[in-house]
Amino acid sequence: MPAVLPTLTTHPFIRKRSAPVIAAADLPYPSSLVFNAGVIKYRGEYVMVFRNDYGTDRDAYENRNVRFAGTSVGIARSKNGVDGWRFDPVPLIDSNDPDKDPEIRRFYDPRIIQIGDRLLLCLAMDTRHGIRGAIGELSADLSAWRIISASVPENRNMVLFPEKIGGEYVRLERPMPVYSRGRDRFDIWLSRSPDLVYWGRSELVLGVEDVPWANDKIGPTASPIRTEKGWLTLFHAVDRDETRGKNGWEKRWTKRYTAGLMLLDLEDPAKVLSVYRAPLISPDTPLETDAGFRENVIFPCGMVEEDSGEIKIYYGASDTCVCLATASKDDLLSLLV
Repeated sequence: MPAVLPTLTTHPFIRKRSAPVIAAADLPYPSSLVFNAGVIKYRGEYVMVFRNDYGTDRDAYENRNVRFAGTSVGIARSKNGVDGWRFDPVPLIDSNDPDKDPEIRRFYDPRIIQIGDRLLLCLAMDTRHGIRGAIGELSADLSAWRIISASVPENRNMVLFPEKIGGEYVRLERPMPVYSRGRDRFDIWLSRSPDLVYWGRSELVLGVEDVPWANDKIGPTASPIRTEKGWLTLFHAVDRDETRGKNGWEKRWTKRYTAGLMLLDLEDPAKVLSVYRAPLISPDTPLETDAGFRENVIFPCGMVEEDSGEIKIYYGASDTCVCLATASKDDLLSLLV
């Protein structure tokens, strides 16, 4: 399936790796789709926390209505953040865990960040009574985790800033106010907390109407990166066209996900200093447009800064595999001044 109209292109500053970083066939346990992975540098290597949907394939899904049997969250490690990934033998979290809280259906779309000596996770959490955003803490050896707090429904796409700001933890999030804003008119908000448990002083950061190429919704992606000019921040943006029809396994998929770029104030990150007025990353390679579960989807969950000034951006491609793009921090900042 070719890239959908209207044509949106990836900025020339972005260099995409031609092959996935990880795919379903790489995992040591059942996997149909592996995507939306957070990544950090930790103890001399790269640690990835990823989403894994399992229990079907394209033929079974399309022709026999065999849906996914479950969703897990797994961990992998690499020396260079590109290849040679080593996978933990079992997932960290699994929706089919017999000991899990029966109210919780699954966790997914993980982000990971280190603040001080704490490894923190942000996850979407489907429950019997709505979608919630969860914050958890991962053990130092990456073998266990616990929930610290969870929002009321409906909220998700939470990402933490990598340090306290004004003595407080700060997160970006995407509430889903269907009644007041209409279907999928979702925006980016910010909340603050003294302890990761109690969250408040919430402010609107960016509205979907502020993104010229989005007509559906926007939301946070990866944890922002501190620069001398402000917080370098990615976001996802969605445009919908009901004429698009079938794009992937599902009978109908009319959305396209792209990645945008903005700069937030260092001291008051609810203040937007600049927004790049076009997509930074768009689905425009075969992996992203004609080889996946939901085609024409770019969804970053991890962004790592190297000492050289290179930025590694880890993103889910077509809800099917984890891909990698790179860019110069200085080049990205030049788009925001």
